[in-house]
Amino acid sequence: MNAAFPFRKFIVQTEEEHSREGVAADPPLRKAVVAAVIHNPYAGAYHDDLSAAVEFSAGLGARLGEMVVEAIGAPVLSYGKGGIAGLDGSQEHVVMFLSTAFADPFREKVGGGVAWMSSATITGPAGTPITIPLAHKDALYVRDHYDAATLYPGDAPRPDEVVVAVAAANRGRPNARLGGLAPEDAVGEDGLI
Repeated sequence: MNAAFPFRKFIVQTEEEHSREGVAADPPLRKAVVAAVIHNPYAGAYHDDLSAAVEFSAGLGARLGEMVVEAIGAPVLSYGKGGIAGLDGSQEHVVMFLSTAFADPFREKVGGGVAWMSSATITGPAGTPITIPLAHKDALYVRDHYDAATLYPGDAPRPDEVVVAVAAANRGRPNARLGGLAPEDAVGEDGLI
């Protein structure tokens, strides 16, 4: 544990959807949201230098990646990230934890991923839910993976805390039928199109 950014708790939420619109989902859609509730030493004042949090976030990304893989219990095909700053903080206090320093170790733990990670960040009182957008981990333009997962954080964040969350899914939306690229069609010679 880092003395500047101690954890108060972790939150793990999972769901498994077996049918939608009366049609069986095969395989069932599994979604997981994992969040860390962290003390925010920057709360209450403006600070130019947030680099300590960015540096800390690499280990946090790896840890949340391991936890979301365990929670989902299936290969991760979609992902997203987000968070909530308590009322004495600012939106920048969530973003500081969600940079590339966070995302690269997270991707490694979930089995790779070359696509940009969609995200959402807000400021709010304890209990404020946040909906985290999901997209395919290797091909951002695969439309049937456009989805979301909502975190209900209970007593977090307190005014001097930040909730940092990741979401993952094992597949796209059940009954997706609006066309678009398949994952194998969205990868070009030099990466994603």
